[in-house]
Amino acid sequence: MIDDTADFTLGCVAVDDEAVPFVRFHSLDRDTLLAEAASNAGVGEKYQLGPAELERMAALGWQDPVAEPEHPGQPVTGNFWTTGEQERSAELAALAVRTLRKVYGVQHPVFLAPDQLAEILTPQAQQEAASEFDAEDVVAVIPAGAEHLKAMVEAELTEMFGHTPLHDAEGDIAIRVGSTMLFLRLVNEAREVLVFASLVHEVEGRSRAVEVLNDLNSDTRMVKFQLVRDRVFVTCTVPAHPFVPAHLHQAVTLMADVADGIDDELADKLRGRTTFGPDGL
Repeated sequence: MIDDTADFTLGCVAVDDEAVPFVRFHSLDRDTLLAEAASNAGVGEKYQLGPAELERMAALGWQDPVAEPEHPGQPVTGNFWTTGEQERSAELAALAVRTLRKVYGVQHPVFLAPDQLAEILTPQAQQEAASEFDAEDVVAVIPAGAEHLKAMVEAELTEMFGHTPLHDAEGDIAIRVGSTMLFLRLVNEAREVLVFASLVHEVEGRSRAVEVLNDLNSDTRMVKFQLVRDRVFVTCTVPAHPFVPAHLHQAVTLMADVADGIDDELADKLRGRTTFGPDGL
């Protein structure tokens, strides 16, 4: 809605001193809007409309400029013009968009210079969000193969822990975390990194263990608890195609917190034992 006698102009961004094209809306009264579009008389030489553009203006529904009104209600204006109902202003808005794009060549709102509501109509510059990770850690990389992915995983873990990670007999990366061990394995044709830990060994009572783990799985996100024979595992999968170092970093940190934070309690509840006892063995 535009208040009585108010104006609203959408102009083009000026790149020189020449007058630029515009579309202007004016409230003639409470119910009627006058829309004007710049004619050749109101723009610089660089922005003059040729025969094709003038034909397009007529096809869009614009009336020619009026020096002397021929009938009541016809405005005196040096611009192309048309009128519309305030309650149907969406139609005039659509006409303005088509004119700015197809006739004046404005391809994006960033090239507009509104005289009002600039904070709404002009796209705001995107602000770079703060991150705990270095710039290279949030860059996605498509691995060239399993060996390439393995090297990137080892590089990230070396940066996290300060030393080259160890491997077990099966080739999995093994990391000691408190009273348990974390393992990392490339799966799904090296398109994922599986992070897992064996939390409790020699569980007594599978039915009780399944009930406890079901409750855990209903309350947790991103990790999954499983009972495999007499051992309880926790797992987390990291997509690796593409590979993003920050994603692996977050997954390993999460798994370390979960595994070392819950294994003692689970071992007591399920009458089993942790990987490493209180004496570290």
